[in-house]
Amino acid sequence: MRRAAAGQGRAAGWAVVYCRIMEQMTYLVMFLSLMALIAVVPAVVRRWHVPSVVAIMAVGIAIGPGGFDLLGHIADFMGSGVSADNLYKVVDALGFLGLVYLMALAGVETDLRMLVNEKRAVTSLSILTFALPAAAGYLVYWLFDRAHPLSAWVYASLFASHSIGIVFPVIRELGLVRSRFGIAVLSSTIITDILSLILLAVCVQLQAQGGGPHLMPQGISLLEHFDFTWLGAWFTPAFVALILVFIGAVLLAVPLLWRAVEWCLADGDEARVTFFTLVVLAIVLLGEMLGINLIVSAFAAGMAIARSPGFRKPSATIHHKLEAIGFGLVIPFLFISVGFQADLRVFFGLGEGQDATRALLIALATVVGLVSSKVLSGWLAMRISGFGNRQGLCAGLMTVPQLSATLAAAAVALNLKLLDETFFNAIIVLSLTTTLPVPTLVRLLIARSGVIFDRSERGGAAIKDADSKAELDHLDLTV
Repeated sequence: MRRAAAGQGRAAGWAVVYCRIMEQMTYLVMFLSLMALIAVVPAVVRRWHVPSVVAIMAVGIAIGPGGFDLLGHIADFMGSGVSADNLYKVVDALGFLGLVYLMALAGVETDLRMLVNEKRAVTSLSILTFALPAAAGYLVYWLFDRAHPLSAWVYASLFASHSIGIVFPVIRELGLVRSRFGIAVLSSTIITDILSLILLAVCVQLQAQGGGPHLMPQGISLLEHFDFTWLGAWFTPAFVALILVFIGAVLLAVPLLWRAVEWCLADGDEARVTFFTLVVLAIVLLGEMLGINLIVSAFAAGMAIARSPGFRKPSATIHHKLEAIGFGLVIPFLFISVGFQADLRVFFGLGEGQDATRALLIALATVVGLVSSKVLSGWLAMRISGFGNRQGLCAGLMTVPQLSATLAAAAVALNLKLLDETFFNAIIVLSLTTTLPVPTLVRLLIARSGVIFDRSERGGAAIKDADSKAELDHLDLTV
């Protein structure tokens, strides 16, 4: 009896160990498969000048739930008890970390002194690329639904937002981060995203005032747990003031904190990367508690850390290490996870049901309205700032793609009944039709038209046209 019981105990123990090993192997196979695709596919399509951002997101669409469902097949094949939902959640978590790293590195690359030097271009581009697309979004919604003006403002905020997840990698890969053009486009993208998020937050708050706090998702934000309807019309200026105070506090406090880190650690100490991630995530958490989107807080944290004098010392290799970790590992998972959210079946679903014609018209008007308003506003702003026609066209096209921030905002609006499924599907179609081809179109436009962007480490670098394309031969849009 004792031997039998002992044998059963050992068998049960081995079964537990086997299950744990198989669970670990399931995650290993998942990471191996995704990393192989992230490494191989962009390298293969690079010869056709396809940006890696586009290639990786296309991979996500193809293998995601709306496509081949690779992770679901891996879960079924391994039979370890790890569900496909758990695998997708792991990728989403890595995508979140990738978004934080992307925004923090965008902040690191932003030089406030150069931003001041290009204040004319930044101001005109920010104002026009926010106002004109927002007006177009409001008009598109109003044409199909005049009974919900608050929803029209939500649509306006979605049109006004840019995709820093596309703009920053493209500008970085073209080597234009520290040029006049790059500073103007990147800075205006951040400012416009902040303005669009503020507009969305105001709409959400007004919805809560009209429909009751029960509609609000219960997260960690104070705006979601307390009733601020007593502020009334003062909510908007109060929220704007909160964001500005938060950014100012981060820019003042974080450099002091980072100097303490530099004093404790040697220049080449690997722990600096750990402390960088720790500081950025802490700022993101604090921002979320105050109702400030991680796009804003992570960017502010990166910009604040970069202000520390020791961050860019030649002996401090942290910047290169952060770029290697970010663009080589976690940021690709952001684009994979975004691809998982897309569903090409939406295109076919638009033709079904009694409202198929209306749904198709809404999607068509959404795409045409956004693309035309973005291109026009970008071109007009750059022309006002003294840039050429082709630089203006490139700037306008760079603001066209709508990626994770737009999809996330649209999902929030759908959950709060600020958008119906027809308009939400139109936003999904918009994301697919603008994110995939536009970066490649920008690359081809630069290569074919012979636009040369002079690089400079200081503000005021010239941008000019030239017939020679030799400078573009080494450019490659890779993540």
